[in-house]
Amino acid sequence: MQALAKKILIAITGASGMIFARSFLRLLQAAERTVDGICSEAGQQVLAHELAALPQELPGVSRWFSPDDLAAPPASGSSCYQAMVILPCTMGTLAAVASGQSRNLIHRAADVMLKERRPLLLATRETPFNRIHLENMLRAHDAGATICPPLPGFYLRPETLEEAADTFSWRLADMLGIDVAGRARWGE
Repeated sequence: MQALAKKILIAITGASGMIFARSFLRLLQAAERTVDGICSEAGQQVLAHELAALPQELPGVSRWFSPDDLAAPPASGSSCYQAMVILPCTMGTLAAVASGQSRNLIHRAADVMLKERRPLLLATRETPFNRIHLENMLRAHDAGATICPPLPGFYLRPETLEEAADTFSWRLADMLGIDVAGRARWGE
């Protein structure tokens, strides 16, 4: 499989599930992708709580942009990010994306991906979903986003939380056309 996305933007928002973000960033680093990041203030708080880490301590990110900097490169289609992943994606971020609001750089960058018709993956993280969440998912989907809640593949029999997170990271990689060496697949 030929790689589709070489320059990727990752956004981290304040939902639980930072283990998935770290796993996916490790995968991108191993795949030698150029990755820039944006981490919301709430994302920083949850990252500190769940992984005792700062965004700058996550693997493989070349540079971090402030979510308040609407003049940063991700705010423009000319920045040429080939894909964006919001992992984890809060319901508030989903609502902003679904309604075309650009209150911060994460929202604006997602809007850019949609207008440029580039892959935008939203790893929505909430349970249970209410009707508003579901309607926002449909609106974001209809605008061109891919909704992919972080659901590990248990048929691969992961033995640790890290291994479970890796199965979801492999799925994200598949959606971006990134081949992962040694990736287990159903029936292999």
